[in-house]
Amino acid sequence: MDNCIFCKIIDGSIPSTVVYEDADFKAIMDISPAAKGHVLVLPKKHCADLLSIDPDVASKALLVASKIANAQKKAFNCDGINLLQNSGEAAWQSVFHLHIHLIPRYKDDNVAVPWEHVTYADGEAEEYAARIREKL
Repeated sequence: MDNCIFCKIIDGSIPSTVVYEDADFKAIMDISPAAKGHVLVLPKKHCADLLSIDPDVASKALLVASKIANAQKKAFNCDGINLLQNSGEAAWQSVFHLHIHLIPRYKDDNVAVPWEHVTYADGEAEEYAARIREKL
């Protein structure tokens, strides 16, 4: 898309620091990282979010993310990795081109993905699960 910043990064009209690239994906260093070593995995074919991605591309996205996360673990000796994907404005998506964040994590690093925990009433989790199952 002409006005998509990630499409422009993918086609090279906006420079980026590339970590990985293949026929379907480009992974770049995030320019506003939550932690040093924060990588964004971008499908080369524009799709707005997880709800609109081709299932085959989605499958490969997780393989690419896993490959990069393992490299981050080895490169930085981090204690863990956050894999984060926001779909929709209500879910904090700000660039409407699917992207996966891979954030190296360390004990006591103060990186936060904030939310307040909720609880289910008796039987309510099963009701929610049933609603999801009927749409699969």
